[in-house]
Amino acid sequence: MVQIREISEQDAESVAALSTQLGYESNIKETSARIKHINNSNENCAFVAVADNKVVGWIHGFYTLRIEADPFVEIGGLIIDAQFRGRQIGKQLIEHVKLWAKMHEVKKLMVRCNTKRTESHKFYETVGFKENKRQVVFEMELV
Repeated sequence: MVQIREISEQDAESVAALSTQLGYESNIKETSARIKHINNSNENCAFVAVADNKVVGWIHGFYTLRIEADPFVEIGGLIIDAQFRGRQIGKQLIEHVKLWAKMHEVKKLMVRCNTKRTESHKFYETVGFKENKRQVVFEMELV
């Protein structure tokens, strides 16, 4: 049985380890600081999935306000331990973010996904997302 609960700073080690499964390197101290910031923000939510007293997945959602569009909530990250995929855990985590979004009176939930992650694309379509567009992402280092 899987329990979904709000994320806590004590989850930092597990969350950092899970993040590496998708290629995101993160240390425990940085992860803990990010979790603290998220938990102190009214515009962010994060949940973990726990099975057998072990964190086996996490999700982060954030409120987004744009000039050209109605507000929406975006999933910033969703990771399920490779050994626990296919058990509806991702869907359960998304449901928690959907509830949080509804509390913020938002009518749309979005997620961006790397074009290489075709398995993730199939998952998101299975739980009700529809592909809207493909983008190129640019970034700039601020030194």
